[in-house]
Amino acid sequence: MKRGLLTYGHLPRRGGSASAPAAAQRGGAADNSATMAAKHRIVVGLSGGVDSAVTAYLLKRQGHEVVGIFMKNWEDDDDSEYCSSNVDFVDAAAVADVLGIEIEHVNFAAEYKDRVFAEFLREYSAGRTPNPDVLCNAEIKFKAFLDHAMRLGAEKIATGHYARVRFNEASHRHELLKGLDPAKDQSYFLHRLTQAQLAKTLFPVGELRKTEVRRIAAEIGLPNAKKKDSTGICFIGERPFREFLNRYLQTQPGPIRDERGRRIGEHVGLSFYTLGQRQGLGIGGVKDKGAQRGGGDHAPWFVARKDMASNTLYAVQGHDHPWLLAHELVFDDAAWTAGEAPVPGAYAAKTRYRQQDAACTLSQGDSPGTFRLRFAASQWAVTPGQSAVLYDGEVCLGGGVIAAAATEDAEQKMAPAPA
Repeated sequence: MKRGLLTYGHLPRRGGSASAPAAAQRGGAADNSATMAAKHRIVVGLSGGVDSAVTAYLLKRQGHEVVGIFMKNWEDDDDSEYCSSNVDFVDAAAVADVLGIEIEHVNFAAEYKDRVFAEFLREYSAGRTPNPDVLCNAEIKFKAFLDHAMRLGAEKIATGHYARVRFNEASHRHELLKGLDPAKDQSYFLHRLTQAQLAKTLFPVGELRKTEVRRIAAEIGLPNAKKKDSTGICFIGERPFREFLNRYLQTQPGPIRDERGRRIGEHVGLSFYTLGQRQGLGIGGVKDKGAQRGGGDHAPWFVARKDMASNTLYAVQGHDHPWLLAHELVFDDAAWTAGEAPVPGAYAAKTRYRQQDAACTLSQGDSPGTFRLRFAASQWAVTPGQSAVLYDGEVCLGGGVIAAAATEDAEQKMAPAPA
């Protein structure tokens, strides 16, 4: 194995063969002999959570020199109840103390605002629904953080993501693979990583299931072994999304209409809604003229379209309404882990996190730099601004930003809004 290339591809999981080393049974991962042949200086992104903590532990146990870095990416009202990095840093420092490693607090807030948050606001202002975690990984965790780690003399970086990296001897390229725990796989958020980034990155917990990670943390006495997983966008945390966005975007109320053009409610600003959204619409049952009292259809309403020009939100009733089902999409701003686009043909794709892989066909789009995915089965609430991520089995090939989707009613005309 080439010096500098670490793999976890053959680590036995708990409950495996009787010949697995005792260390694997205790810690959930065996020391790969090829990995152990070379010791490295590895900088681990310690977030304060259990996944990055166990990542640091596994690498130190293998004999590497491990240094922790806590990334501070947000400063606005950071001491609020919703998004406090101070608490997370205390947790990260406690982990470092237990493991006996150094930890450094690094502020990337300026880079985050320029590279991630500004784009987040631009996309929402345009009526799209961005995924800032994808951009944060590409621009902060695997660019600004990676660059800082290299300046510290690191040979590799590691994070607590549930994904894997392997070197393909045939193609001489690094590949991004799904994490072994299907319920926690995070390759979707990492699909924009480049060959240079993958070559320097390790994902030790990508070989484990989450239950095993928590078991290891409890067994070695990590103080955050039972800490709940973080949810929500990293800089928003648990705070009400509408309240947060109101501070940064100018919004204007407008009509909510159904597919027939009838006004059925009022929205508080198109930026606050995403396709497929069901909660918070304030729409009750809608009755046709002359219908008896107590009549009307009470099936749930879903956001189906946004018309930015007229500031109109369109909602439809029923989860499987044709306006919510897309058989084809176009994406742009593509990033491919191999450095080049895969050949057109049959693959699988996700149009949102936690979605099952959907069979599709990849082809070139009509415009330069665009790509088209046609699905064997219609996809629900395909949302412009979100990521379409392509897979070949367990290998994540990359993807791009959804620009448009062709729904099942593509031949129909949207009903004009009454004057």
